[in-house]
Amino acid sequence: MSSNNATLKAEKRDATGKGVARKLRAAGRLPAVVYGQGEDALAITLDAAETEYLFHNISVENTIVDLTVEGEGDSFQTLVREIQVHPFRPDVLHVDFYRLQKGVKVDVEIPVNLNGVPAGVKSGGGVLQQVIHELPVSVIPSKIPESFEIDVSGLEVGDSIHVSELELPDGVEEIALDPERTICTVLVPRAEPSEDEEETDAEDLLEPEIVGAEESEDDGEGEE
Repeated sequence: MSSNNATLKAEKRDATGKGVARKLRAAGRLPAVVYGQGEDALAITLDAAETEYLFHNISVENTIVDLTVEGEGDSFQTLVREIQVHPFRPDVLHVDFYRLQKGVKVDVEIPVNLNGVPAGVKSGGGVLQQVIHELPVSVIPSKIPESFEIDVSGLEVGDSIHVSELELPDGVEEIALDPERTICTVLVPRAEPSEDEEETDAEDLLEPEIVGAEESEDDGEGEE
């Protein structure tokens, strides 16, 4: 699937520092910076509520954000590179945007979605385990896929899907992982303990072994 685009409006800021950032956040603004592609870093502010709402409704790692900065003319495409969050609250404190250049590849993490219920889960009692949730790729911005969609309905117990088995979306030449890495697998169902095993476990819990008890009795008799 192709990547979505999102838009944000921003304003330039001249002052920096913790004190300035606190005042901005108190006024409902969010400090941010845009950098990359040999351009000077641009300090900006965003509407805090609008930004947090957007980040909760997109795949932040691979969605192109069109930034319109007041006084900068045309908007420019960016990727979110870092979001600083308050250590005790879910508030966003600062955002780093990476400026994109048309035709120049960028490194992004693409989410992996598993579709369907494996046959080995339906009829064999197996358990589907997803080992990898995101795949690193290098791709030009206009070809960034929204996700890797994998059909797992045909997997039986013991079957796996590896990186090498994926069909690459248009524009993605390779995945920056070992081709033999496992993405997901259907595990053998865990055996239920028998009644005898359960009774034995219960007895072990009720009557723990006292290490060294016999040696203590022998030592006492020898002293007498």
